[in-house]
Amino acid sequence: MRKPIVPTFLFFLLSCTLLAQGLQWTPDGNAYWVVEDGGIQQVDFSSNKKTTIVSSASLQPQGLESPIKIKGFQVSEDRQKLLIFTNSQRVWRYETRGDYWVYDRRSGALRQLGKSLPAASLMFAKYSPDGRKVAFVSKNNIYVEDVDAGKLVQVTKDGTAKKINGTFDWAYEEEFDCRDGFRWSPDSKSIAYWQIDASDVKYFLMINNTDSLYAFTIPVEYPKVGERPSACRVGVVDLKTKKTRWMDIPGDPRQHYIPRMSWAENSTDIILQQLDRKQQVSLLFKCSAPTGKATTILSEQELAWVDVQDVWKNADGLDWFEGGEAFLWASEKNGWRHFYCVSSDGKQEIDITPGAYDVISPLLADQVSNAFYFIASPDNATERYLYRTSMDGKGEKERLTPINQPGTHSYQIAPNGKWAIHTFSNANFPPVRERISLPDHRSLDGEEGVAVKWSKHDPATNKIEFFQVTTADGITMDGWMLKPENLDTTQKYPVLFNVYSEPAGTTVNNRWGTGRNNLYKGDMAADGYCYVSLDNRGTPAPKGREWRKSIYRKIGLVNIRDQAMGAQEVFKQSPWIDTSRVAVHGWSGGGSATLNLLFQYPDIYKTGIAVAAVADQLCYDNIYQERYMGIPQENKADFVAGSPITYAKNLRGNLLYIHGTGDDNVHFQNAERLVNELVKQGKMFQYMAYPNRSHGIYEGAGTSEHLRLLFTQYLREKCLPGGQKRG
Repeated sequence: MRKPIVPTFLFFLLSCTLLAQGLQWTPDGNAYWVVEDGGIQQVDFSSNKKTTIVSSASLQPQGLESPIKIKGFQVSEDRQKLLIFTNSQRVWRYETRGDYWVYDRRSGALRQLGKSLPAASLMFAKYSPDGRKVAFVSKNNIYVEDVDAGKLVQVTKDGTAKKINGTFDWAYEEEFDCRDGFRWSPDSKSIAYWQIDASDVKYFLMINNTDSLYAFTIPVEYPKVGERPSACRVGVVDLKTKKTRWMDIPGDPRQHYIPRMSWAENSTDIILQQLDRKQQVSLLFKCSAPTGKATTILSEQELAWVDVQDVWKNADGLDWFEGGEAFLWASEKNGWRHFYCVSSDGKQEIDITPGAYDVISPLLADQVSNAFYFIASPDNATERYLYRTSMDGKGEKERLTPINQPGTHSYQIAPNGKWAIHTFSNANFPPVRERISLPDHRSLDGEEGVAVKWSKHDPATNKIEFFQVTTADGITMDGWMLKPENLDTTQKYPVLFNVYSEPAGTTVNNRWGTGRNNLYKGDMAADGYCYVSLDNRGTPAPKGREWRKSIYRKIGLVNIRDQAMGAQEVFKQSPWIDTSRVAVHGWSGGGSATLNLLFQYPDIYKTGIAVAAVADQLCYDNIYQERYMGIPQENKADFVAGSPITYAKNLRGNLLYIHGTGDDNVHFQNAERLVNELVKQGKMFQYMAYPNRSHGIYEGAGTSEHLRLLFTQYLREKCLPGGQKRG
């Protein structure tokens, strides 16, 4: 997924794929557990009183010099055993493999799981619902270990580098956020799991020239756009017989995807979602675990693509209601992203979030109070607020976030719906966290609460300004601007645009961190630069389906024109901007946009710094590229028309191109193809290849500092800072 990236923010651990690192609520929702001082504390929510659950000293195994470091933890159903994740190692983007230990609170015993298996090879360990066993993946096979007896059983035995049980290949992980690939049945007697067969997927070979005298290749199982996906199927293994029953899903397994799967509200049925290869048809199946029979209960078809919506709790299950007779589902079929309460047979549904607005993310479906809590921002796409509606679909949405706190609000809501951890920030106000009660949104932290601290904020200190422009094409875009310090409107100042522009992310968000360029060594405003960003059509802003899907088969065209036309409107609104000193930069998808803007609109953009860019859309992975662009065997012309390499001949300004040779996401192949084309066209440019660095270009001593110095020096040389007298 070509996400907007800067090194500082690259590696966030996802709660859906790892044992939780943050707080975990107790079942009654009145307290939470959290890692603190090397151990785990229980915090009573209303009183904020802490109780030690396990101390750091208790986590020191015999024979080791220091306690194990908690990377994450999971609590057994009876709250008496802790599953500790430690010694974590990176798999592609995230640290999803490592070692696991079980700590018994009653006896104080500490025991390592899977001790006979290779160190740091265990993935996604989790308790069975009855708390007696732990299942995990190692070397693409599933294992189950008895917690008390320590007996280890290998459940699947056909796992290889190409046949993957219980986890996923590169493409599924990157583009569907699929990592944990197995689910315990509610009765603890069986396990449902994915099997990925990548036998037909070719290896892309990266080359390492620095770590040995003779270069060696690093194979990455990577399906390029136009190549068939890995075959995928879901099976249920009976732990008593060790036999797997495969679900009888219709269609060619190499022409569809299964991005989500879970158990229903019983131990006999599996619910899974199938997408066709173009990701335009979504089918929800109910499958019989004993027989494998699959029945379609919900279907949806899109002219562009169907988003894999955030309706699966931590990617591990649906919200079920009425004793398993209904579940929660999301769809954009009415033009907005709404949530529906759907009967288990799919024949009845209720829109529980009616209105002309998008639900940004669901937080809690509370059946006791008949309330659905979610994040939305109907009036300002750059902000985020807490709302609730009724589960029966009656009544209007209600905003719970105070109206006088503009910006971005996030919430961790207790399972009882009575409490939440609330965090607030905006572009000019750093994050403040507080405890609140719900639904009244009352702070429990007094003088340390959000309202008090926000009341002390001086608007005169605001530096980041938000605005809108309407282009000549009639497209209204949100933007932000950081103006030069001590702006003198009788002078002209350079401008640097920060771009991403693709469907995987937005850049115009009213939250802390917006407007800060981590690649610039110094203070851009103090140095006399204007810094600007705009969000074009196709970015996932909460502006309705048409806004988001208008980019279909037009990446590299629609988004690029919107950015260029938006820049011209910025110049009109800010006549003190020097249009002879216009620079643009971006990373990943933003790097692609930087190249396209510099090549397609050379009259506007004079300097570009592109990092880890997809120069040729035919070089990226199939799941991402085919989702948004189609299949090249059917419409190759669209891929060519949207690729920066097509327009390299138009380069007139200054280009700095940066890429890591060890990038397993956007391959270094893109850089070399672009360089070849620029050389062919006789174009001069500057080029930096970082040996063996990945997509984030952060590995190795001095790398991040060197990248910042390179970026800053080039910008200052090619787009001179500071005000200049009008000519």
